[in-house]
Order: sequence, then structure tokens, then C-alpha cells
Amino acid sequence: MANQQLTSAPLPDVFYALGDPTRLAIVGELGRGPASVSALAAPFTMALPSFMKHLSVLERSGVIRSQKVGRVRTCELVPKTLSLAHSWLAEQRALWEARSDRMAGFVEHLHQEDLPHEQRKRKV
Repeated sequence: MANQQLTSAPLPDVFYALGDPTRLAIVGELGRGPASVSALAAPFTMALPSFMKHLSVLERSGVIRSQKVGRVRTCELVPKTLSLAHSWLAEQRALWEARSDRMAGFVEHLHQEDLPHEQRKRKV
């Protein structure tokens, strides 16, 4: 799954795009719905060219797409890309939870072996 691609951007590009606080804030805002570049840029103190670089990273990674109508460029999330990242994270979580459960079982087994015979739990 780690090598799976959506549009032209691999999963590492998606995580790179989401790894910046400014871009993460943009994604959070777009979670409320499509927005114009000027509306997205308003809360930030950076110059518009710098802000546009953030949008470019998000667009290249497939996290957002934009469309220009007249003089207004509107951005929106690409849910399929975010679902890809979510699926990968869910797989990793399941893997680590299973490992954690096995470790807990192993430690419990060792603990039971250390107890005197009378105190050990009986397995049914």
C-alpha cells in the first residue's frame, strides 16, 4: 500500500504536504468546504506568493485541486487522496495494536510463570 499512487502523487508526498502547519491549517479550512485563495490566505501574515507555494505543494500531492473561474481561483479537498492517507494510517494502527496486544499477552504469561503455582490463573 505504501507505493500506491493517487493521481500522480505517491503517499509520501501526501504526508509531506500535510506535515507543514500552514498547509495543515489550509486543509482544515477546506474541510468546511471549497474556498477562494484570497479567503484561504486571509488569516496568514505571509506574502501571497509564499502562500501560493503552499497551495502548489498541496495541489501537486493531490490533497487539493483548484479551479479558476474569471479572476477567482477556488480550492477544494480531494477526499480520495485523504482517504488513501487515512487507510494507510489505519493499517499501521492495526499493526501496532496487534503487536502491543501480543506484547501484553507475553508479559502476562511471564508474570503468571513467576507466581507460585497456587496463585496462577486457571485456563479454561
